[in-house]
Amino acid sequence: MRMELRVCKHCYEGEHGNPQKTAVTRDMVSCAERVREYKDLIGIDGIYITRVAEGDGGGAEALPAVVASIENNQIALADTQLVMEDDDGNMLVYPEPKDILEVLTRNIEQIGTHTRQDVEVDLSEESLDLVGGY
Repeated sequence: MRMELRVCKHCYEGEHGNPQKTAVTRDMVSCAERVREYKDLIGIDGIYITRVAEGDGGGAEALPAVVASIENNQIALADTQLVMEDDDGNMLVYPEPKDILEVLTRNIEQIGTHTRQDVEVDLSEESLDLVGGY
C-alpha cells in the first residue's frame, strides 16, 4: 500500500490567517510523518507528503488522483487530501480533514500495537474536536 498526503502549503505555514486550519494541517503532516517513520510495521510501502502551493497542477507527487469540485461554475482542485493505493491498484481518496485525521490516527494506533515505543502524536484541540479524541 502507498499513501500520499497533500496539504495546502499556505495553510501549513499559517499564511491564510486561519489558526484553526493551520493547526489541523500541521497535525495531519505530523501524523503522516509518524506513519512514514514506522510504515514497515504495518505494511505500508511508502508515504509521501506534499505541500501544494497555489498554481500547482493538483500537486500529485506519487499517486495521480486529484479531487475536484465545482465552485461558482469553475473547477476547483482540492489542495488537501489523502490518497491511498492498495496492492491491486485501487485508490481511495479522502478530501475531508476529519477523515484524513481519522485514517492517519488509526494507522498510528495500529503501529502502537506493534512497538513498545510511544508513537502517539500530540494533536491540537482543533484536531481532537474533529476526531472526537485520540
